[in-house]
Amino acid sequence: MKLYTKTGDKGETSLFSGQRVLKNDPFIEALGAVDECNSAIGAALSLFPAHNAMKPVKEQLEAIQHALFDVGAALATPRTKAAQSKLEKTRFDNEAVEALEKWIDSMEEHLPPLHAFILPGGHPAGSMLHMARSICRRAERRVLPLHKNGDVSDVVVIYLNRLSDYLFSVSRYVNNLNHSPETTWKQHKPHET
Repeated sequence: MKLYTKTGDKGETSLFSGQRVLKNDPFIEALGAVDECNSAIGAALSLFPAHNAMKPVKEQLEAIQHALFDVGAALATPRTKAAQSKLEKTRFDNEAVEALEKWIDSMEEHLPPLHAFILPGGHPAGSMLHMARSICRRAERRVLPLHKNGDVSDVVVIYLNRLSDYLFSVSRYVNNLNHSPETTWKQHKPHET
């Protein structure tokens, strides 16, 4: 099987439901944002230092990458247009949300409490996880209109919301494990002339 199919050469692609849509269709925009988030997580993983403290976090992030493929499958199967058999194959459940919440709670026990906003940054892996968080927020914004139309389940929206929380916590946790201090936001004060 060849990588290229030539079926998208006119700017169209297929959803799992079988529906042909333009490559800038809202479903494809949402899928693209989820894919970008997944890629940013992969980039962060490539920056992880090779010490044992990072292993559980690496395993969590790899589990999330798999879950994001499941989110993509759910997005590619609009609930108002897809056959029930396809919807059953792409159902996304609350178990993934519960895992994120458990991991967030565990990390927060080891992090200093926040008393101010922090700037994205720190260790390269932590910085890339901040990038993944901001992309996840964009994915959530792209999914919301689809959800409002009844094409995406509640749990997909909840998962993306919780994932952005997780990515914030894990970026802080990775920075903490690698002794990279957080930079506190300072409000801009105009220079006096």
